[in-house]
Amino acid sequence: MFQMSDQFHADELPTRAGLDALDKLRFRDFLKEVFKLDIPDSPEELSKLLQNMNLSTYEGRLNLAGVLLFAERPEWIKPQFIVKAVRYPGNSIHITDYLDCEDFTGPLRNVFDDSLAFVLRNLRKVQAGRGVNAPGVPEIPVLVFEELLVNALVHRDYLISAPVRLFIFDNRIEIVSPGHLPNNLTVEKIRHGNSNIRNPILVSYVAKGLLPYRGLGSGIKRALEAWSETDFFDDREGCLFTATVHRKEIISSEKSSEKSSEKIIRLLRAEPSLSAQEIAKRIEISPRAVEKQIARLKKEGRLRRMGPAKGGHWEVA
Repeated sequence: MFQMSDQFHADELPTRAGLDALDKLRFRDFLKEVFKLDIPDSPEELSKLLQNMNLSTYEGRLNLAGVLLFAERPEWIKPQFIVKAVRYPGNSIHITDYLDCEDFTGPLRNVFDDSLAFVLRNLRKVQAGRGVNAPGVPEIPVLVFEELLVNALVHRDYLISAPVRLFIFDNRIEIVSPGHLPNNLTVEKIRHGNSNIRNPILVSYVAKGLLPYRGLGSGIKRALEAWSETDFFDDREGCLFTATVHRKEIISSEKSSEKSSEKIIRLLRAEPSLSAQEIAKRIEISPRAVEKQIARLKKEGRLRRMGPAKGGHWEVA
């Protein structure tokens, strides 16, 4: 109730972690890069600085934001606030079978980087018009998962003791966050860029470059612009929010060849004198691919050349 009325936020909750849990190297680098400050030498000055930065309590305990962002081992203090990732075979959750599985722990930046790497290593690579010597590109733009993972880590409900879950199936990728949309937000509203800050301390630090955060309310819109085949489900009864990124079916080369060969047969039945170059233009594949298909069709006895190369015609069996 207090969270909904903006009088209390989960990321300001005190934890049992003292200043000795702070990753001083990480915090030092952040201070130097963002504020051009040196980390204080004395524990008293460090404690005062952390209080002023809304990262600790007046009793010298790190709050939840301080733990998630700058603790050396956040999972030792809050073991439930991690990401559990599984790559399942097929399109449903299995009790025992999986292709890839990992739990991601550490400061929020590490959790984000490792979760994104898990998604990328389980995505298919597509040629996307590049040459055979060029590396493939992910089937879904990386930006989509950057935005959705940041959203899941920063805007989840930290009053719920549960991990973010990342499920990869053959036909979709799901990111399941604890907590439904806050207050009066709906899926339709977030699709249009509306937002509600549930964890303002986390948001303020993430916006300083700790995660690739590009502005309040714009992440979902950017993800949809990059990949429209994305759905959101706000489960208020189960207190979950799920982002589902649908994967496109990849047609195997064998199926692709069958389709191309049938197009060639159909074309040559209607226009027997077409050349390989003309066929290639009609069905939008390379002349070399057409020649390979024609050679296969001839071998199968479905196609026969009548007359010379120039001036002859094709006969479809």
